[in-house]
Amino acid sequence: MLRIRFQRVGRKNDPAFRIVVTERHSKPKSGGTEIIGSFHPKTKETRIKAERARYWLSQGAQATPRVHNLFVKEGVIQAPKINVVPAPKPAEAARQPAEQAAA
Repeated sequence: MLRIRFQRVGRKNDPAFRIVVTERHSKPKSGGTEIIGSFHPKTKETRIKAERARYWLSQGAQATPRVHNLFVKEGVIQAPKINVVPAPKPAEAARQPAEQAAA
């Protein structure tokens, strides 16, 4: 299965990401099938080949949640954003009321 995901490039403390189409289980630094864009988080500069992104999505490639949200923000696809913030662990939530009751 193909994935559209970020591939980190750039220097230490100066991240830059390529948006690549690659096999789901391949290594992040592998060549990938095609480079369809780039993203620089510090400058918020984004370049996406929207036409190629839509092509790969139509061929069954799935975007990772962060890439999906970037596509929505840039208008490549029309869909709701995905929440990528991890949910709190239930063990921590259960522990806090128990500590308050003991005090």
